[in-house]
Amino acid sequence: MQTLRTALLAALLASGLSACGTSAILPESGPVSPVVLDEAAAAAAISRYRAQHGLGPVTVDPGLAVAAAVQAGNNARAGRLSHDLGGTFTSRMAAAGLARTYTAENLSAGSQTFDQVLARWKASPQHNANMLIPQIRRIGIARVDAPGTRYGRFWALVMAGG
Repeated sequence: MQTLRTALLAALLASGLSACGTSAILPESGPVSPVVLDEAAAAAAISRYRAQHGLGPVTVDPGLAVAAAVQAGNNARAGRLSHDLGGTFTSRMAAAGLARTYTAENLSAGSQTFDQVLARWKASPQHNANMLIPQIRRIGIARVDAPGTRYGRFWALVMAGG
């Protein structure tokens, strides 16, 4: 997992998630910072939920983790939720080589913990449906904190088949 975490932090910094250069978008009250999550625990929790619905487990995919980190960062820098920051979801997945597979993305803001964001996604019909796509086998999840924004914490879950 250390290699995955290193790759995530490098991707976040490369996408402009440092405190430098973001003051035009974010208030000056605080920096935007990526947070290292326990990706394996998140995948296990989502897998348990899927199993309750007769579906197979998911595993963490480093490429999807980077895609999730970049999108959580895009939303944190903007201080709002949008699937179209940094390009449309479809174009971002095509750039990641996932144009011809089942893909989905769940975003959220404001939840303090993974358990809270997972509960929100389960309670939302569309987000819940995404997590229960039968063909989904791989995930990437990320959280980026932006204390100077309305929500303070931004989450992204990117899922793909096969």
